[in-house]
Amino acid sequence: MLNYLVQRSLLGVFTLFLVTVIVYALIRNMPGTPLTMTENMDPSKKLSAEDRKLAEAAYGLDKPWYEAYFYWLGKLVRGDLGNSFRERRPVSTVIGQVIGPTLLLSGLSLLLTYLISVPLGLYATVRANHVDERASSSLLYALHSLPTYVTALQLLQIFYLRLRDTPWQLKPGMRSDNFDDLSTVGQVQDISWHLLLPLICMTYGSLAYFSRFVKANMEEAIRQDYIRTARAKGVGTYGIIVKHAFRNTLIPFVTLLGLTLPSVLSGAIILEQIFSWPGMGTLFFVSLTYRDYPVIMALTLMFSILTLLGQLLADFLYAVVDPRVTYN
Repeated sequence: MLNYLVQRSLLGVFTLFLVTVIVYALIRNMPGTPLTMTENMDPSKKLSAEDRKLAEAAYGLDKPWYEAYFYWLGKLVRGDLGNSFRERRPVSTVIGQVIGPTLLLSGLSLLLTYLISVPLGLYATVRANHVDERASSSLLYALHSLPTYVTALQLLQIFYLRLRDTPWQLKPGMRSDNFDDLSTVGQVQDISWHLLLPLICMTYGSLAYFSRFVKANMEEAIRQDYIRTARAKGVGTYGIIVKHAFRNTLIPFVTLLGLTLPSVLSGAIILEQIFSWPGMGTLFFVSLTYRDYPVIMALTLMFSILTLLGQLLADFLYAVVDPRVTYN
């Protein structure tokens, strides 16, 4: 296992190097620079030709992209992510302010997805080809085919526009205007109230995929010989489904768990924009708009590391759920 982890770590470092090189080359060759995009957004900040040259030298924009990349890489090795061009603050501070909202939204969404989809998948296995199972599956597929941004806009129209000035009105954002004046319990309720709509939109679309994933693996498991043996010994339906079949579907399930790990921090750019949720998705969108290279690179690096860690976690969990799995 130790040799395997070392090999995967070295491969991960090389992968991160390639990803960051490609992303940096792409963003540096996008139309516009941090200076021109800022001027487009706010014409009052237009710089003279002399000031522009000084600013380009200060931000490293006067260097070719490959020289600027290795300058960024050198600072990264020293633990310095640089400063945000747009906010003129350390990138770590900028990202640190939006991690919490994204963890709250994406983490709860992922947790709810697993808590709901696993029982749905087991239920669909037990009730396969029955009317209730087909009806629930059809409903889940209908929800899966409905784009989340369409649902988000419809929910906003109902709960923000039509229910305006009523106790049921839900406004975009994470907090109300009087948030600081509320008690601790009131602040928790206020955030929970604002969290409701984006949480629904981020969760419902994944239920069909996850539940059908569980059902497909369960149907393969219950056709195995050991299941027929368990039934011949008089084991009940609960024991067969939960203790025998589901346990043997954990290997593909932990793979799915590892692959979904990056989504906990990456957020959903469109949904966060629609609901004005101050998370990582919103920050990534704004950083692309303003060509804020240090923030874009820091977020790309974070998402890439999470992806590699998710795959490594899935490999490690293989050996946990199946002792027959070994790594040489």
